[in-house]
Amino acid sequence: MSALSIDSEAVRRLITEMILGPDFLRATFGGAVRGTSPAPWVRVVVRPVILRGTRHLQFSYFDEKKCFTKNYTGPEVAPRLGEVVDAGFAGIHLSTRAEEIDVRTSKKGKIAVGRRPVNRPADAGEDSHNRVKDLPLPEGRADRLLEALGISTREGRVRPTMRAKYTQVNEFLKLLEHVLDDAGLRSLGRPVEILDCGCGSSHLTLAAHHYLNDVLGIAARITGVDVNEELIRKSADRAARLGNGGVAFACGPISSVDAKPDVVLALHACDTATDDAIAAGVRLGAEAIVVAPCCHHELADQLAGRGKDALLRHGLLLGRQADLVTDALRAAALETAGYRVDVIEFVAAEHTAKNVMLRAVRAPSPQRAARAAAEYAELRDRYGVDPAIGRLLDVTGSR
Repeated sequence: MSALSIDSEAVRRLITEMILGPDFLRATFGGAVRGTSPAPWVRVVVRPVILRGTRHLQFSYFDEKKCFTKNYTGPEVAPRLGEVVDAGFAGIHLSTRAEEIDVRTSKKGKIAVGRRPVNRPADAGEDSHNRVKDLPLPEGRADRLLEALGISTREGRVRPTMRAKYTQVNEFLKLLEHVLDDAGLRSLGRPVEILDCGCGSSHLTLAAHHYLNDVLGIAARITGVDVNEELIRKSADRAARLGNGGVAFACGPISSVDAKPDVVLALHACDTATDDAIAAGVRLGAEAIVVAPCCHHELADQLAGRGKDALLRHGLLLGRQADLVTDALRAAALETAGYRVDVIEFVAAEHTAKNVMLRAVRAPSPQRAARAAAEYAELRDRYGVDPAIGRLLDVTGSR
C-alpha cells in the first residue's frame, strides 16, 4: 500500500465520498486525537446496515468505559459524519468493495493516505439486524487453519466439542483488528510485528497470523514464546505444515525476549506470567499490549494471609476479589507507563470463566499517569498487597 501526502480538505472529501458511496463497507476512526480540543470518544466505527428495508449508516461511539450506537439515514448522516471527521483522529481506515484506504495524521499535522485495491464478493457488506452476525472466520466456509487446529471439518462445520474454542478465536480476532485500528498499525509500510507471550498450544497465535495476512491482507509476523519445550516444538511443526513462514516460535522465559514488537499478546498466561508479558511490552516499546489473565495466585495468597472478614473468609469470594484487585492494579500500572487501558469482557462467561481482557494502546498523558499512580498506591495499600506488576514496572511508591 503506497502512501501519498494530501491536505485536510481533500481528506474530508475522500472520507465523505467513500462513506456515502454505494460500495462502502466500514470505517474506523481511532488513534491519538490531533484536533484542537479533546474528542468525546476514543474510537468511532461506521458501517452500513439495513433496517426495515432501508439503508442506514450505523455509528458506534466508544469512550473509555462503554459503547453506544446510533443509526442515521438521509439528511441526518452528513452532520454526524462531519462531527467525527472534525474530532481529528490520527488514524482512519476505510473499507469498500474495491479498496482498503488508510489515512494517517502525524504529530506535526502531515496527512498521508495509503490505498490498496481488493477483490470482494458482490454481496460483501450487505447487512441487516436479522442476519447471522459477522465473524472473522465464518462457519460453513472451508478454512485450512481451523481444520488443522481440529476446530472444524474439511467442509467448514465446527466440531461440537470445539464450539467454545471457535467462539474464543473469533472474538479474539475481532478485538485484535480493533487494536490495530486504535494503535494505527494497519499501514506501517512493513509487516506488523507481534509477540505472543505464553503462547501455549498456539491456536490464537496461528489464527492471528492467518486472519491478518490471509483474510485482511495486513502483512504481519508473529513470534510465540513459551517455557514449555514440547508445546513449542508442536507449534513449530504445525506452522511448518501449514506453510506459515511468518510465524516463529521460541522456548524460554518472557523476560529474556529481545525483540521490537508493535503488539504484545498474553492470552491466559498463568499468574505472574501475565505481569511478565505486560512488563515486556512496556520494556520493548510496544504500541499495543493485550492480555487476558488466567489464574491470580499471587494476590490470592497475599489476601489469604490477612485477617478474614465477611468477604475474604470464603474461598470462592477471596479468589474473585484477588482477580479484581490484581487486574485493577495491572490497568493502573499500565496507565502510569503511558498507555490508555480498557478492561473489557473477552468472550461470554459460558465459553470461559477467564473472560477479562486488558487492552492497552500507547497514548502518553502526564495527567492520566499521575491519576493512575495515585489510584495504584491507594488500592495497593488498602488491600496490603505487593503485586509483581508494581515491582516489574517500578510504579511510583511500589514496595
